[in-house]
Parts: sequence; C-alpha cells; structure tokens
Amino acid sequence: MKTLNDFNFNNKKALIRVDFNVPLDENFNVTDVNRIEAAKPTIDKILADGGSVILMSHLGRPKGKEEQYSLKHIVDTTSKVLGVDVIFATDCRGEVAQNAAANLQPGQVLLLENLRFYPEEEAGDVAFAKELASLGTIYVNDAFGTAHRAHASTTIIAQFFPNEKCFGLLLAKEIESLNRVLNNSVKPVTAVLGGSKVSSKITVIENILDKVDHMILGGGMTFTFVKALGGKIGDSICEDDKLDLALEILQKAKEKGVQIHIPVDVVAANAFANDAQTQIVDVREIPDGWQGLDAGPKSLENFRKVIMDSKTILWNGPLGVFEMPNFANGTISLGEYIAESTAHGAFSLVGGGDSVAAVKQFGLEEKMSYVSTGGGAMLEMLEGRILPGIQAILD
Repeated sequence: MKTLNDFNFNNKKALIRVDFNVPLDENFNVTDVNRIEAAKPTIDKILADGGSVILMSHLGRPKGKEEQYSLKHIVDTTSKVLGVDVIFATDCRGEVAQNAAANLQPGQVLLLENLRFYPEEEAGDVAFAKELASLGTIYVNDAFGTAHRAHASTTIIAQFFPNEKCFGLLLAKEIESLNRVLNNSVKPVTAVLGGSKVSSKITVIENILDKVDHMILGGGMTFTFVKALGGKIGDSICEDDKLDLALEILQKAKEKGVQIHIPVDVVAANAFANDAQTQIVDVREIPDGWQGLDAGPKSLENFRKVIMDSKTILWNGPLGVFEMPNFANGTISLGEYIAESTAHGAFSLVGGGDSVAAVKQFGLEEKMSYVSTGGGAMLEMLEGRILPGIQAILD
C-alpha cells in the first residue's frame, strides 16, 4: 500500500483529492473545520518536501454552476487552517485551471472550483478525469468520505498516474484503523451497532459476525429483534418484514459463538417528542401507545461490563434518539464507557454519521482511538466491499 511517506515531493505538483464538503452558515462561513484540519498533515508533508499542492473537492450537491456551492467561500478558512495563502482557481478545468496550475510554485497551494459543477465528475467521465490529471505530476487520494464512489476525481483519475499515485495520511489511517478492527484485532472484539433499521445494517452484521466476540444491538433496530422474539413493543419503530431475518441473525451468531446483547429495559415515551411523558419499562413489555426511545439503566449496566472487558471496540450508530436531550443518556453513557475502556488500553473506532456526531457533540472525540471521517465509505468497508477509490490506488 503506497502512502505519502513512500514519496519525496520535491518539485512535484501534487494533485490531492480532499473532502472539503464542509458545512456553511447562511453567510457562507465554515461552521466545522474538521475535514480541512484532517487533510493538513498530508498537505504539510508535501510542502515541507518542496512540492506544491493542487486541491480538488466537491461541495454539496449542485445542479450545474451554483454560486452558493462555490469553493471560494472556504478559501479564507482553508488559508487560516493551513497557515498558507491559498490561491483559488475559478474553474476546475479549461484554461483557468491550466494556467493556475502551470504558474504554481513550490510551497504554494491552489484550490480548484467545485468538481461537481460538472456532471462528468459523478459520471466518472474518463475525458474529464484526464483533463484533471494533466494539472499535476502525482496523484494523492486523501478523501475517505468519497472513496466508495467511482467518480472521476476519486477513482478514474488514478489510471493516468500508473506509478505516481498514493494514499494521503488521512486515508491511510482510515484503512489502517478499519483493518485493525476487521483483520488484526486484539480479542475480545465488540461491535456496537445502533440506528433505526436492521435493513441498513444487515450486510455489516453478517460480514463482521466472523470477526467479533460480542455484538451490542441498540437504537430503533432493537425492537425488530424484540418483536421477533415474541416481545410486546407498543408503538416502537419496527420492520415487520425483517422479523425472520432478525431470528436468522441471532441463530447465525449463536452458531459462531458470538454473544448478542440487546437492551433489557428502555426509556419509553408516550410521543416522539422531547417533552413527552416517560417511564422505564421492560423491553418486552412496552405498553400500547408508548415507544422505546433510549436504552434503560439495566441495559447500560450490562453494556458497560461488555465494553470494559473488550480490547477492540467498533461503534456505529446511537443507542437512542440522542438529538432529543431527554433520550440522549444511553448514547452519552455508551460513549463514556468506550472512552474509559480506551483509556485502559482498548482500541476504539467510531464511524458512521450519527455516532461521529454524537462523540463530537458530547466532547468525547479526543477520548476515542480513531473517529472515522467517512460514513457511507466506512459502512461499505464493514460490509466487506473493496472501495473503488482505494482499489484505484492499489491497482
């Protein structure tokens, strides 16, 4: 696996695919710089070697050239984070981009306009990829968040750099962290899978059953399993067409010697609202008109034991409706247990939009071994798929 450290970038023009799809407020100010900061070590190494950097990214889902999705809005913030004055090209192709790249000197950083202003980017157009490739002398992919898409700038472009291509430090770290959980883990290994639907996690569950010792299932998907086992779930969310599948998963886990842990009690509410009335009930006896919105105290006690005994922990998905403060306790507690276990030497990997949002919101990010930057990409790797953006560098 070729990474940034296998190359010297002196006098090279590094064309880097980054994921600067950052949130902006109504005045176009960047409200979260994490993704820009995550790419900084890669950019720093190239500049320190005496190279120059050409940054390619998308922003949002524009339909054609839409001013609100212009990457010009992030130039000042990117300059501040990198500590270098970033030059902006008002196009990512054609004469504007060609001239800006040609004039780039060692130590300089150029940011190209939004790649998705052209439909050819998402279509994986070869001619568009070739045009982008002509701007640099070496290709670096450092965008894990888009590595599962076979787009022009994430996958197709790599063929124009048969020997001069590598993973950036961020993408290499993502692959290494996932590998550490899936293939080189220290036992016991625990996977915590939350979220509302079993259907969105089936392939993940099936793929990792061979690799884990414990699996904690929480969030809305709890109730599909509980109902399948004959429990009464009141008005809780449930995928009725997945009841047989839930039983199959439990049977497979049993055959493989994997212990499945499901909440035994829940915080139930009489409405899906933060100010609803609540009561703690047995997960198998939720009254009609009530729905489970968070894990209960006995469940958390059980989960804590499992987490504290684990040496490798994967967390994907919350334990409750953590967006509502009254139903956030389960997710916060789980995060605290994982942080505590990590402090005692466990390796913890957090990934997937909601879990990442939760660890950031509750100030637990620094206490985890690694927090992934890619939601969909991480899920696909957990499903056992080889991501096109990763394969393109390996080929």
